[in-house]
Amino acid sequence: MDKSKKTVFVSGNFYALHPGHVRLLRFAAECGEHLVVGVSNFSPGSGFPPPAERAEALRELGFVDRVVLLENGLEAFLEELKPDIVVKGKEFEARTNPEAAIVEAYGGKILFSSGESTYSGRELLVRDSEAPNLRFPAAYATRHACDAANLKKLINQFTRLKVVVIGDFIMDEYIECTALGMSREDPTVVVSPESNNRFIGGAGIVAAHARAMGADVSFISVAGADEPGRYARDKLGELGVRVSFVEDESRPTTLKQRFRAGGKTLLRVSHLRQHEVQKELCAQLLAKARAALDGAHLLIFSDFSYGALPQGLVEELSAAAKSAGTLIAADSQSSSQMGDIARFKNASLLTPTEYEARLALRDQTGGLAQVGHRLLEENNGSVAFITLGAEGILVVTHMPGSDETDRLPAFNTNPVDVAGAGDSMLVAGSMTLAAGGTPWQAGFMGSIAAGIQISRVGNKPIQTAELLTALS
Repeated sequence: MDKSKKTVFVSGNFYALHPGHVRLLRFAAECGEHLVVGVSNFSPGSGFPPPAERAEALRELGFVDRVVLLENGLEAFLEELKPDIVVKGKEFEARTNPEAAIVEAYGGKILFSSGESTYSGRELLVRDSEAPNLRFPAAYATRHACDAANLKKLINQFTRLKVVVIGDFIMDEYIECTALGMSREDPTVVVSPESNNRFIGGAGIVAAHARAMGADVSFISVAGADEPGRYARDKLGELGVRVSFVEDESRPTTLKQRFRAGGKTLLRVSHLRQHEVQKELCAQLLAKARAALDGAHLLIFSDFSYGALPQGLVEELSAAAKSAGTLIAADSQSSSQMGDIARFKNASLLTPTEYEARLALRDQTGGLAQVGHRLLEENNGSVAFITLGAEGILVVTHMPGSDETDRLPAFNTNPVDVAGAGDSMLVAGSMTLAAGGTPWQAGFMGSIAAGIQISRVGNKPIQTAELLTALS
């Protein structure tokens, strides 16, 4: 543990984690920089969760830094930890507290509070779905050999893949708020921030997904010389991704903030620069990517049009990948920015939305299947997933002797947070192709990954075990 950080300690039984506990723990987290929670090792009997299970529930809150079982008692652990602050509920202020003498001896202090009563605790107690209820289309699965046995064989091949991801890194930050009401001075919604969670986003989550699904992954991108850039490098390293950032002093690391209340996003704020990287930095990116491509099975371009993928870089890397027999997959987003999926030639997989595909072709009237086939023909591409949001995807192929199309409905019809669905589909679909799967199996696997992703708040790497569980 970093001794330079102000440590806060809370202890208790936590037999049934409820909003009162969350308020207390949130208050404690705001009193310092490192929150440690001690769980009593006492079990009152049947009907109550064991200590280890109670500890896991606390870890899932997301803002508790460390949870320990007090196997040797509270006093012994306090003597060892020596936290700067011990927080206890307000009801303990008038009682005799065994911690007082120990804390006073080493110069710490005790604070008594039960947290903010205005906060309901609703959002912080929401759990991501551990096993999302995905509905698979039986007819499609029968037509295209998408049974569990075949798909599990492909998933087991993911560990043999070497994947290179290059594109725009983004840090996503979710600020959960309590809605206090409407301002009396003007028609403005007033909120109070309650929690702050960071997630790896952009091309970074693409790399994290690929690693969590079993591949050997190298990630090349641009970041600023700032704290978010350092956090991203460390976090991706912890996940097992080999990170090669080129630092650009002319831009901050892209940070996107979402302010949410009641499960809804109220406002997005983006801290970014969108100019292309300078020639010297582009040369560094190219050199790093060329080195990583040695022996790679799959190259993924994750383009958000923030400057990390100049056209010259894309063309040189695409040519190198094609020459080496490396599969190419690409996604270019055009939501609040202007992307162009058509600039990625010779791709084995493209994953545009319908809007992005039509934008690339300047075609707002053609049939959807026709748009998909035209996109692949003009790009010399093989497979496209035209993503349709809640309506699923259209799988389009353009290969020798095969210009076929089939549709997959959305597997998860009750999304919690749709952010990152396309990234997970891109990774799972392209890795399935690289593992020897058909385009139809790739579309099915990508849809499974997207269904898992939207069952939780924020971008979190999808694990191989989650894919296998979904198939079971």
